[in-house]
Amino acid sequence: MKIGELAERSGVAASAIRFYERAGLMPKATRGANGYRAYEEAALRRLNLIQIGQNLGFTLEAIRTVTTLEGAAFYDGLLQNIDTRLGEIDQMMETLRAQRESLLGTREKLRESWANNECPHSGASVNPL
Repeated sequence: MKIGELAERSGVAASAIRFYERAGLMPKATRGANGYRAYEEAALRRLNLIQIGQNLGFTLEAIRTVTTLEGAAFYDGLLQNIDTRLGEIDQMMETLRAQRESLLGTREKLRESWANNECPHSGASVNPL
């Protein structure tokens, strides 16, 4: 299939497909006598894998690394990347929890200060309008 058909069937823009080829995420397409790129059905599966990886927050480098593996190494690499990504997500969740708690505390301190007509930075009284 030509790049336009691959783009339509995969939902990925032709420019993105060309980018993925240049970035080493997709194997180079064969070229017909007319110079047009020609893709096999495997290109659809590869684009699907790339889209899934990106939707799950994997870097293009992590996706590239996994797509170069074959057989058992592919499965091991995929599981290793999933475990790494889960660790990153856990860390982000912990950071967000801490930020949320800090914001809740700040909001409460501001409400208390304002209720007492105090400026939270200086301890001085606030002159309400």
